[in-house]
Amino acid sequence: MDRTESQLRVSAKELLGAPAEEQRRRGYYDTLREIFQQPETWRDTCQRVLARGGDLDRLMAGVKSLALTGSGSSLYSGECARLALRQELGITVDAAGAGSLLTHGSAALPAERPAVLVSLARSGDSPESGAAVAQMLEAEPDVRHLVITCNQAGHLATAYRGDPRVHVIVLDERTNDRSLAMTSSATNMWLAARFLGMRRTPERYRALCEQLSRAGEHLLQNASEALSRVAGSGFRRAVFLGSGSRAAAARESALKMLELTAGRVTTLCESYLGVRHGPMSYIHEDTLLVCFFSSDPQLRAYESDLITELNRKRLGMAKVILGEAVPTGLAGEADTVIDCPGLAEIGDENATALDLVAGQLLACFRSIAEGFHPDSPSESNVISRVVGSFTVYPAGKGRA
Repeated sequence: MDRTESQLRVSAKELLGAPAEEQRRRGYYDTLREIFQQPETWRDTCQRVLARGGDLDRLMAGVKSLALTGSGSSLYSGECARLALRQELGITVDAAGAGSLLTHGSAALPAERPAVLVSLARSGDSPESGAAVAQMLEAEPDVRHLVITCNQAGHLATAYRGDPRVHVIVLDERTNDRSLAMTSSATNMWLAARFLGMRRTPERYRALCEQLSRAGEHLLQNASEALSRVAGSGFRRAVFLGSGSRAAAARESALKMLELTAGRVTTLCESYLGVRHGPMSYIHEDTLLVCFFSSDPQLRAYESDLITELNRKRLGMAKVILGEAVPTGLAGEADTVIDCPGLAEIGDENATALDLVAGQLLACFRSIAEGFHPDSPSESNVISRVVGSFTVYPAGKGRA
């Protein structure tokens, strides 16, 4: 359905200032609350995983490979952590979807053993998550398991009590998002997984969590109104760009926009260098470009060149550029710069949390502008908070 420009306008200040009853009636109470609670919940997650440092040291002793698994946003949270963990641990670290573990078994895991499989799951009740762990326990009895979940009553949190091969970390119940789309669950599971690479330097991890919390608070306080204005600008497509770990954040942000607008805004995610190889043809006059802008000098040079090329070719309707000290002249008149002080010190490998928050805000506001209820935007129940049950076939067996 077409909407007039006045219908498209949204204001973060007005949305946040509305009484709780009105927020519930308009269907955004849970989503917006769960986005804004993230800096506080990050501090809680920090304390929870620090308290498990000894257990995680024993889990990781002698490990030669690690795989992060999950489905949808849970998998993308793992992808956001993968590169940093690979560098910090000095071992093979991959991300493998729970669905890939069901269909391809051990072939989806790194070959090196001993190995740890880290399952990220908001509810822990999706068909893939439970079946993947069960099949891996049977097929690879020597693989160790770590479950990071937001639901203390979920299958993954309860099914393996007493099994010494499975360690479980349950995050604050607030992170078990009530809304359809994963927001605080995604960033908190990422943050918990990040500790695996810093468990030998817990004070560094504690400092990072505090830096992220302060930066997240600054972003929410200072960028929400600008992002709500962008959300009302009428774009029909959105392209999310990032490099390295932030390319994974672009992937998750693209999913948020797709989910919360019920597919009405179509999305694409790419790396800055990859977008030239065909995907640039997706960028039309109705396209918003969201650029997660690096603080690394070499990456920034490549990214600046690509943005300059887009400007020269007059591609896209407008851009959102999120970074610290974005060069003057890189953004055009129609563009919005989201300045994030301290991003360079936080580092690109950890800036993903802030990218995700910005992507969540933009998607939530766009959902409201389109007339949807962000808490449950799938009006015909095409998608649901927890994926419905489906047939799980025994390993090596399926339909003829």
